[in-house]
Amino acid sequence: MGLRTAIYPLHLTSNAKMVDFGGWDMPIHYGSQLEEHHLVRNSVGVCDVSHMTVIDLNGPDAKAYLLNLLPNDVNKLDRDGRALYSAMLNEAGGVLDDLIVYRDGDGFRIVVNCATREKDLQWMTQQTAGFDCTLMERSELSILAIQGPESLDRIQQILREHDKAVEADYVAGLKPFIGGWCGDWFLARTGYTGEKGVEIILPAADAFALWEQLIKAGVAPIGLGARDTLRLEAGMNLYGSDMDETVTPFESNMDITVVLDEARDFIGKEKLAQQAIEGVERELVGLVMLGRGVIRAHYPIYSGEELVGEVTSGAFSPTLQHAIALARVQTGKENLEVEIRGKRHSVEKVKPPFARNGKKAYKI
Repeated sequence: MGLRTAIYPLHLTSNAKMVDFGGWDMPIHYGSQLEEHHLVRNSVGVCDVSHMTVIDLNGPDAKAYLLNLLPNDVNKLDRDGRALYSAMLNEAGGVLDDLIVYRDGDGFRIVVNCATREKDLQWMTQQTAGFDCTLMERSELSILAIQGPESLDRIQQILREHDKAVEADYVAGLKPFIGGWCGDWFLARTGYTGEKGVEIILPAADAFALWEQLIKAGVAPIGLGARDTLRLEAGMNLYGSDMDETVTPFESNMDITVVLDEARDFIGKEKLAQQAIEGVERELVGLVMLGRGVIRAHYPIYSGEELVGEVTSGAFSPTLQHAIALARVQTGKENLEVEIRGKRHSVEKVKPPFARNGKKAYKI
């Protein structure tokens, strides 16, 4: 038996198929992964993402600590509640994890992946040496992600119906990649689906009640299977598949998470500064296969007779109705083919995202 979120019993009552995910018992689907995917793309659904790790950072040196810890620049967080996506690197520039950090008054709220929780906490604690700051894991909290084009309207409606007009008004005023407090709820216009949505970090008892209210109001529960195809269509990396400690952000289509400033040192900067000058030998690209077949992780990629890389994430796109993938290949290679069960298929190299707002978004 793995770890369980506070609303685990509610997954069972919704007939969820439970699987192990990073040591947690999590719902992979509630009957139809395909239907759940389309619900988020076309209307609204709710995901239990309480397996993610919430960490609060406080203290006089909290900002200085993050400026050293992360390659992205937390000086960008120029207002309370603003969110920043960043990698977190080891000394060699390898990606230890990817995360979101929110400015929270004089401190910060950080959300990291569940599978890397122990490693992340150990590393982050180790890096506090010399900084007057403290890290506090908030394991008592849950996270619900309400995602889809109808998400904001539906969550506002439900909150108003349950005497939470203040929270509903707060959701109505939120801008993308902004979060903040409403009572003891932390609401943010963030997500992992490429759709409009809000993520709510809240006490476990409130999460239990809100989940029940959402389901009763017709908001469909969404499992990790649909969440994965949604994030792949949106061109979002999955830690452990599309990036890990063996690759840098520049090798992982994460250039936007790196700010190389002569005035600031950060962990892993030396390697990234070198790559910024010399370039990288491998890159993470999007692949599209319009013919029949599905591209899966670890399938080999060829250019002519040369093996030039492999697929890191792949699936059949429910939105686009053809196969898509992320793959790490030798930089600049063209005329790519993916090998599926011993047979090679031509693929087009594209720049993600693959889909946005339910429509094709990539260019060859």
